Amino acid sequence: MKRLAGLVVTLTLMLGVPVAVVAQDGVASVSAAIAPKLRFTPSQMALAQMVAGDADLAAFYGGNGLQPIFLGAGGAARREALRNVIAEAPRHGIPSERYRPDRLPQVAESLQDEIAYGRQAARLLRDLSGGILTPASADPEIKRAPQRPSIPALLDRFQIAADPASILRQAAPRHPAYLALQEALSGPAELAVPADLPKAPEAVWRSGMRGDGVVPLRDRLAAIGFRTVSDDPTLYDTALSDAVAEYQRAAGLPDDGVAGPRTIGMLNGDAASGQDDRQRAILIALERMRWMAGTDLGTRHVWVNIPEFSTIIVDQGAEVFRTRSVMGRNISDMRTPEFSEMMSHLVVNPSWNVPRSITVRDYLPKLQDNRNAVAHLDVVDGSGRVLSRDAVDFSRYTAANFPYRLRQKPSGDNALGVVKFIFPNRWNIYLHDTPSKHLFGNRVRAESNGCIRIGDPVDLAQALLSRQTDDPAAMFRRALDSGRETWLKLQPPVPVHLVYFTAWPDASGRVRFFADVYGRDARVWQALQDAGVDLPRQGL
Repeated sequence: MKRLAGLVVTLTLMLGVPVAVVAQDGVASVSAAIAPKLRFTPSQMALAQMVAGDADLAAFYGGNGLQPIFLGAGGAARREALRNVIAEAPRHGIPSERYRPDRLPQVAESLQDEIAYGRQAARLLRDLSGGILTPASADPEIKRAPQRPSIPALLDRFQIAADPASILRQAAPRHPAYLALQEALSGPAELAVPADLPKAPEAVWRSGMRGDGVVPLRDRLAAIGFRTVSDDPTLYDTALSDAVAEYQRAAGLPDDGVAGPRTIGMLNGDAASGQDDRQRAILIALERMRWMAGTDLGTRHVWVNIPEFSTIIVDQGAEVFRTRSVMGRNISDMRTPEFSEMMSHLVVNPSWNVPRSITVRDYLPKLQDNRNAVAHLDVVDGSGRVLSRDAVDFSRYTAANFPYRLRQKPSGDNALGVVKFIFPNRWNIYLHDTPSKHLFGNRVRAESNGCIRIGDPVDLAQALLSRQTDDPAAMFRRALDSGRETWLKLQPPVPVHLVYFTAWPDASGRVRFFADVYGRDARVWQALQDAGVDLPRQGL
């Protein structure tokens, strides 16, 4: 039935009028009423039937008059362009074998050859412009749906282009981060120390320590760009500790500045799996970037990278604000999902409407034991009216039928602090302040119920308001001093992207690595392997 529907689409596009197709004994044919009006050659009808099972190819060939574009001398440039870009696929972390280059003959003469080229061109365009995987099928907590361009439209541009290879290449993301990830994947291994340098002896070096083993440690760091200068090369001084911490961040290690066995082993090249782990993270990051290829990030946007535990503002491609953040716990229903939305408002002095999951899981049992428990929360009915606790028999209810909500008034100890940042979404996720500041000192900050707690919320609010007022600090202070819940509309709204990159380039272009805190990358990697992606061979 899908094949028949595709044939209908193809012929309808070709004619510009509705076409009926009937199937008899498994063979599709045009209805007798319209057949006399058709002027299709046998070759055109054969091509229409061959592409009927692929909606993109059916639409493309139906729109170009069922004319082949890869056959004969006229199609030679397009064939060569496709073969060349397929050969470049490993630079995107995609094996060329995915596009069956062995089945693409140098000289194409038959319709079977035409369709072989057409199918692989469409597949390559789909992969580069929206990713190999359907994100939610790899992990249901990835709520991102790739915004793919029209493949028939891209094929049409490919058909008429003077440089058809450029159309294929331009389908991939052109974000600077994607290019940096590609370079880290296929260029020289930036963290690989030349083999002829003496290895650093295994030890634990801290700032202030001294010994001959510090010298090869310095030399190995300097060879990969972490150079320090010291009057005493045997001293593990503050500058060397800082260089070690920078290397650790780049290598995905805890950045404590202490050169212990794991750090020295990776510097010495002993931890062979370290390079594999980094390449795997880069391959996954490239795929994630392809999922976002069709998303308008916005010239100015908020970028929340979950594994990095950071929230930043990017403006004109440059990071202009950064703050530490606390993400959801690594527990079902608490892990922070991935998606993009528009941030529309700041709420100063927010009330906290306790999520129902927290209400029935954490607070209802306490209220059943003692109706005066959690006294900082109001019991609210469906109309928003605050109820007297004496009027509610909490013992009557279960998690399934509890009819009330809990709400905390604006206050100094409100769970949302003094401000929250609203970007309406199905999962009720937002950014917010918190009175619990101690968690921001932790290296791993997966401690919330799913929303993102902001380390410097007032500074973030003022940075976001700076486009609409000359004095954002005063605008925020007036709302705060009112003591009332106040909604400040962002004009214009700001895109916000909740992302999950365990490999991501910093401002210098050096790719940094972060732990797979939710195990989400492991599931994406398994799906990529199932699709034929694996660690790249040397010399890409």
